[in-house]
Amino acid sequence: MGEHLDARPANGHEHSASSQLRYLDLTFDSKDLDQSALSLAYRIQPKWREGPGKIEITKFTEGITNTLLKLTKHVPGYSQSQLDQDSILLRAYGNNTEILIDRDREASTHALCADRGLAPPLLARFRNGLLYRYIPGQVCTPQDLIREPIWRAVAGRLGRWHAQLPVSKVKNAPHDINGQSQKENGIPTEHTQALCNPASQLPAPNIWSVMQKWIHALPHDSPKHKARKELLQHELDRSFNDLQNDQGPGSSGLVFGHCDLLSANVIMLPKAPNSDAGDKLEVFFIDYEYAVPCPAAFDIANHFAEWGGYDCDYNMLPTKSVRRQFLQDYLDSFKAHSDNPVSENMLEFLCAEVDRYRGMPGFYWGVWALIQATISQIDFDYASYAEVRLGEYFAWRAEESGGRTEKNGEMPLREKRWQEP
Repeated sequence: MGEHLDARPANGHEHSASSQLRYLDLTFDSKDLDQSALSLAYRIQPKWREGPGKIEITKFTEGITNTLLKLTKHVPGYSQSQLDQDSILLRAYGNNTEILIDRDREASTHALCADRGLAPPLLARFRNGLLYRYIPGQVCTPQDLIREPIWRAVAGRLGRWHAQLPVSKVKNAPHDINGQSQKENGIPTEHTQALCNPASQLPAPNIWSVMQKWIHALPHDSPKHKARKELLQHELDRSFNDLQNDQGPGSSGLVFGHCDLLSANVIMLPKAPNSDAGDKLEVFFIDYEYAVPCPAAFDIANHFAEWGGYDCDYNMLPTKSVRRQFLQDYLDSFKAHSDNPVSENMLEFLCAEVDRYRGMPGFYWGVWALIQATISQIDFDYASYAEVRLGEYFAWRAEESGGRTEKNGEMPLREKRWQEP
């Protein structure tokens, strides 16, 4: 592990949102976890090296992509609150995840969110990760998401997120639809034509261009892989034409979405000591690596899909009435934090639009999992997960087209749950 320290921007872009962020020319090595983590922490907190008190390293296990550690210096006499305030979170990227995630954009997004009080302060970047302040609180579980005080808090926070983060801050040039040059990606031009013209009118990157990039990254070294890639490309083109419009909240129907609001990325904040029992619960969102402009309906439908957790327990999904209440709270918060007017019929529109987008999270994470199955070193059955998630998409398609009814097939559990009042 190198010892060079540099203050330059990690990506070389002088005008990015994270251009002034401290850069540590060090690499985290999971095989030497403790020493790697300490070497990074000492650069941020030099007094930790010699000061009294041990350094505790806690590994979080909720994620299936990255390594997340909390480093706490147990200074004698400090309260737990003081210890947490000085603690550092270290997030090291998963193997080859740059295929899926633009790490420069992630750092810029984190800095943008922190500037608006929507993310913990960034402390530094290093070669394969980020260091940032710890947010005291309790990580949610899928079981927590179905509790009314929590889903109402999530709805309010998401409304604020979508209202306060400007889509205009997304870097547009000199990238193509995929956020990278076609020359860099080696992407055949003919494969981008279906999405290029309409999507080129949207800020790039966006949720559609990200999915396009992922499909280009899929293996095509066998007839089976090639056929699957062609099918997914067809479905992406079809979905863009069917779903994308400029009618939702935000700029031209787009908001700056989190796009990964699973339970582990929702933190329940502790109540203040002098708070009343009736005070509303507050939540905080973490991990912004998938944040990108998208229709609000996609971000919300994606969050609803996460109520089932990695096990995809569809009995946990919100019913129609719960979704409507969530969307009302979301819109109330959006209007409270935005200067842009919201139409009177926006609640009805969003209820229908989230309905229409309910299959797209399965497509999004299904393609993602197909790539992870080829690159990840984490012990998780990505291939099976991909089939389950893509199955959600095709079940939605069959329901929308009437194909299931024509074949006298049984309605899948996920679709049944979605129809419940």
